[in-house]
Amino acid sequence: MKNPGFLFVHGAWHGEGTWRRVVPRLRDAGFDARALDLPGSGRHARLPASFTARPFDAHAFATEASPNAGVTQAERTDAVVAMVEDMGGDVVLVGHSLGGVTISAVAEAVPEKLRAVVYLTAFMLPPSMPAIAMIQHETMATALTPALFCADPALVGALRINPMAEDADYVLQLRKTFYGDVSDADFAEIRAGLYCDEPAGVAVAPARMTSARFGAVKRHYVRCLADQAIPLAGQDFMIAAVDAAMGGATEVHSLEASHSPFLSRPQELVEILKAIAA
Repeated sequence: MKNPGFLFVHGAWHGEGTWRRVVPRLRDAGFDARALDLPGSGRHARLPASFTARPFDAHAFATEASPNAGVTQAERTDAVVAMVEDMGGDVVLVGHSLGGVTISAVAEAVPEKLRAVVYLTAFMLPPSMPAIAMIQHETMATALTPALFCADPALVGALRINPMAEDADYVLQLRKTFYGDVSDADFAEIRAGLYCDEPAGVAVAPARMTSARFGAVKRHYVRCLADQAIPLAGQDFMIAAVDAAMGGATEVHSLEASHSPFLSRPQELVEILKAIAA
């Protein structure tokens, strides 16, 4: 039997390089494994001028409208659907963090082309819930991410962080939030590739899925037990909420990892993914 393909969808402020330690391992194991930069992300991200201006002006950064603000969830869904179709279907679709919003939409759009969906400590939202509501949910009370926001999303049109901050306390907060078990060298490398503006429209788009379509796709959730961006209580809430709404049970896996196991635990993650493919 032919192996399924793997398609990887990154989370907020990241890009396809997120998966640089995962994709080659799966290819070496005989899988067609691919990743992409979503619209508005990675090489497609547009940056406010105040992000790179020096000396840095915090007020300008907090008030300048985002050139990334017009990116929609529909654009992201369409981009991933196109790649699934290019791969010929029978795809295991993996989404990290906010990438969970996109893989849910793709599962609703083309369930017949997916072998499974895998949420890697991701936003697996129940029907009608937008990501912003989950960010504000009581189970997310200990999440460190909100402390990183540098602007009002309603004002600038984006969830704005400053990955190139010169403030040592801010940099430490960034590391604790996403990369708690990542080496100094890996943190420096990935930090250099982050963009600052995640389109706000993606975070306010309500999840739309049906049991007949999304619910027909086998789903998995990889819990990250030391995650400070999506705390374990939030992960478990989403699993229970989607199972109640869609019927069936999400198959759950766990990693002793921070929010970024693709860097800190790549081989363990690959073994989970190979087992799912089998």
